[in-house]
Amino acid sequence: MKVVLDTNIILAAISPFSKYRLVMDRFEQGDFILCLSADIMFEYEEKLAENFNPAVAELFVGGLHLKKNVEFAKVFFNWRLICPDMDDNKFADCAIAANAHYLVTNDRDYRILKRIEFPKINLLTMEEFMEILRQG
Repeated sequence: MKVVLDTNIILAAISPFSKYRLVMDRFEQGDFILCLSADIMFEYEEKLAENFNPAVAELFVGGLHLKKNVEFAKVFFNWRLICPDMDDNKFADCAIAANAHYLVTNDRDYRILKRIEFPKINLLTMEEFMEILRQG
């Protein structure tokens, strides 16, 4: 299963004490492939440094380069599907380029993707994704 995780999912799941830790544990176990682009990596690093500290950000992002279940997608086209926050488009574009099964986010701006027929992106909330992980 190929998945793109919005930064809000990473921030919520990274702590060992988080109720969402299942997402990171299953990633570490190799239960899904995390699809990334360079832009997403930069955002992960920036937001982790802001919300935790630069060392956590550097370790996390550096570790992603070593994981076998990380796929780096080359985004050749910007679809501009999410208008309220154009910065969110990097996640949608990566999901399309990587042919990801799911884009996981709790950001309401992404809801527009549920109404777009083409290109189709399967959008999940954190809770919906965790349910898939529990069943799988």
